[in-house]
Amino acid sequence: LSSRTSAAAKETGGADQRENQSQAHPGSEGQHGGVTGARKYFCADETKCDQHLETFLRCIDASGGCSENGFSAIKLTVLSRPQFLLRFSEVLVKWRSFFHQMAVEQGQAGRTVLEMKLEVEKLQEALAKLGIATKTESQHWFTGENLGSSSTVDLLHWNSLINNRTQLSKLMVVPNKQTGQLESLLSHFTEEEDQQMKRVLQRMDTLAKRAMEKGVRLMVDAEQTYFQPAISHLTLEMQRRFNKDQPIIFNTFQCYLKDAFDNMTVDVELSRREDWHFGTKLVRGAYMEQERERAAKIGYEDPINPTYEKTNEMYHRCLDYILEEIKRNQKVDVMVASHNEDTVKFTLRRMMELGIHPSEKKVCFGQLLGMCDQITFPLGQSGFPVYKYVPYGPVDEVLPYLSRRAQENRGFMQRANRERDLLWREVKRRLLAGSLFSPN
Repeated sequence: LSSRTSAAAKETGGADQRENQSQAHPGSEGQHGGVTGARKYFCADETKCDQHLETFLRCIDASGGCSENGFSAIKLTVLSRPQFLLRFSEVLVKWRSFFHQMAVEQGQAGRTVLEMKLEVEKLQEALAKLGIATKTESQHWFTGENLGSSSTVDLLHWNSLINNRTQLSKLMVVPNKQTGQLESLLSHFTEEEDQQMKRVLQRMDTLAKRAMEKGVRLMVDAEQTYFQPAISHLTLEMQRRFNKDQPIIFNTFQCYLKDAFDNMTVDVELSRREDWHFGTKLVRGAYMEQERERAAKIGYEDPINPTYEKTNEMYHRCLDYILEEIKRNQKVDVMVASHNEDTVKFTLRRMMELGIHPSEKKVCFGQLLGMCDQITFPLGQSGFPVYKYVPYGPVDEVLPYLSRRAQENRGFMQRANRERDLLWREVKRRLLAGSLFSPN
């Protein structure tokens, strides 16, 4: 068994004390305020974020010192101002929504996200009609991104246009479907927020380099949907840079989200095109109550799958896709982070069917420290890479985190009872065999 360290979520306990010590970012009220559990720590300056960076560096050193191929997990909401992540996420969501709007207008409604391809000529005509850009200007954008050789633009091409947004400020103007007016996406960004973008990338760069030096893989935790687009975008940039020879950076996909499969397959396709290693952790999700409360309060569609069964279906769909990709392409690694026995059995069965051997170490498993040892230890004893996720931090913050994990894992008490029964059965077996203290 290998060890793993991770920052415990800091959505609750200690919030009042932190807010007294720091200054809320302007504009943090309004539609983003008043949601239970959504209050976040907004750095008064970058000093606190740099302190968190030092903590993560020590965690990487700890992981590298106690195991081979260890993991260290990080949370981007403590490496940057969450309000910046919120604003950047809004930009990314609008940019992607604009692509979907154009695809629908070109008669592609109902297609999967990777099947949608905009015809360049029709797109240029639409941009000119909307007053966003002349045909000559838009052709220059596409040519500058090496898209001019194709007659169509898919979502990956579209996303590439936003990577160098400072040189494409006019392109960042999109129509508001409610008002019919054009609005600038870049108006969401101040000069200070541009600097925040650079600083968070610098911190991630520092962590990735230390992880490579120590032989540790860096796992970026998933967070609420109103932060996640920015988190995934920043993580993807790190993957493109550091995963060329091996999977150093892992992203996390929450399968209780309706768009989990689309988001994951888009990133996998990008890794194929650019020929880098794709690393991911699959989880069911950790913020269901917050997400649903916020969706109801603000009035947008609930992003969470309607039932636990639908979440299971999404998890297994994503997992099966990744396992198939591992079989076809060795540049893919996955951590199955689950306490669900059916999911573990599903993974083992599909690995056997696809001929993926545990010794390849392309598939690993993860459970929380102190939970579901009846799953963890048999996997480890059978030769599978398996990790225990170690939350850390002040007691008043870690305990609420652990209580939420227990609530999310339905049937946890039943599994705890089963684990107790298994332990008692093993004690009796050893007593009868006269080998109470034998490791065998």
